[in-house]
Amino acid sequence: MNSKIFFRIAAVVAAVSLVTSLAIILISGIDNAGPSLILFLIALGISFQGYDHLKGFSYSTMIFAVVTVALYFPANFTEINGFKLITLIPPLIQIIMFGMGTSMSAKDFVSVAKEPKAVFIGVTAHFIIMPMLGFTLANLSGFSPEISAGIILVGCSPSGLASNVMNYLAKANLALSITITTIATLMSPFTTPLLMKLLAGTFIEIDIYKMMWDIFKMIMIPIGAGLLFNKLLRGKSQWLDTVMPYVSMLGIAGVIAFVTAAGRESLLNIGLILIVLVLIHNTLGYFIGYWSARLFKLSERDSRTVAIEVGMQNAGLASGIAKEMGKIATVGLASAVFGPLMNITGSILASYWHRRPPKEQ
Repeated sequence: MNSKIFFRIAAVVAAVSLVTSLAIILISGIDNAGPSLILFLIALGISFQGYDHLKGFSYSTMIFAVVTVALYFPANFTEINGFKLITLIPPLIQIIMFGMGTSMSAKDFVSVAKEPKAVFIGVTAHFIIMPMLGFTLANLSGFSPEISAGIILVGCSPSGLASNVMNYLAKANLALSITITTIATLMSPFTTPLLMKLLAGTFIEIDIYKMMWDIFKMIMIPIGAGLLFNKLLRGKSQWLDTVMPYVSMLGIAGVIAFVTAAGRESLLNIGLILIVLVLIHNTLGYFIGYWSARLFKLSERDSRTVAIEVGMQNAGLASGIAKEMGKIATVGLASAVFGPLMNITGSILASYWHRRPPKEQ
C-alpha cells in the first residue's frame, strides 16, 4: 500500500473515532468513551507521520494515547500476578540514561570551552527559574503537601532528552542543548536534593542523602556504563544508536503509564487544576528562560536553545525519585502530567521557531 494512502486512511480513522467519541460522551458519558478515544489518538499520531509539518506532534500524541489507556484501564499498568509495575520505573530510567551515555563522548564537552557563557547561563537559569516557579505554584495551589512537593520536584529536576529533540526540530543550537542537558543531568545528584530540601522541606520530609544516592544510581552509574560501552565498542555498535532512541521513547511511555495508573484517583480529582498549573510552569519556563538569555545578550539562536532547556524537565527522573520516596501516587503526580504536556508545548514551540529561522542565520 502507498504510504500516503496509509496515512490518509489513518486520518479518516482518527476523524471517525473522534466523532464516535463525542457521540458516546453526549449519549452515555465519558466513562464509556475510552476505546474510541484511544483509537482516535493512536490513529491521529500515525496520520501525523504523513505530513512533514506535523511529524513533531506524532510522539506527543502517542504519549497522550498511553495516558488515556492508563486512565481507562489502570489495572493493566499497576500489577501483574502480584508484581507491582511501578517497580520497573527506576530500571527504565537507568536504561534511558544508559542510552544517553552511549551517545556521549569527550567531544560533547568541547562546547563548554567554546561557549562557556551560554552554557553557564543555560544551566544556571535552569536550576533557578524552574525550582522557584515550582515553589511559587505549589504554595498557590492549595494541594496536599505531597502533591505540592511533586510540583517542586519537577522544577528541581534537570532537563531531559526531549529538550534535545525539540531544539533539533527548532533548528536551535543543538550542541549547546546537549551540553546544557548533560551538565544539568550530571549535577542533578547534588542540585536536585539540595533544592528539594530548601524548597520542599516545609511540605514533606526530605532525606537529602538518600535522594542523592537514588539519583546517583539512576543517572551516574548507567551514564558511566554507557560512556564505557561507547569507548570500548566505538564503531562496533552502530545498531545501538539506531535502537536506543526507540527504547528511550518506549521507556518514557512506560514510566508515564505506570505513574498515571498509580495516581489515577488523585489525578481524576484534581486533574484540571493540576494541568493548568503544570502548563503555567512549563510555558513560563520557556518565556523567562528565553528573556533571561536575551538579557545577558545571547544570540537569538542560543536564547531559543536556553528557553527550551529551561522549560522542559526530565519528568521521568522526577517520577523515579517519587517512586524511590514511596510516594509515586502523590509526589509523582505532577511529573505524570508534566511529561505529556511539555511534549505538546515543546512541539508547538519548535514548529513555530522552525518556520522562523534566527536573523543571524
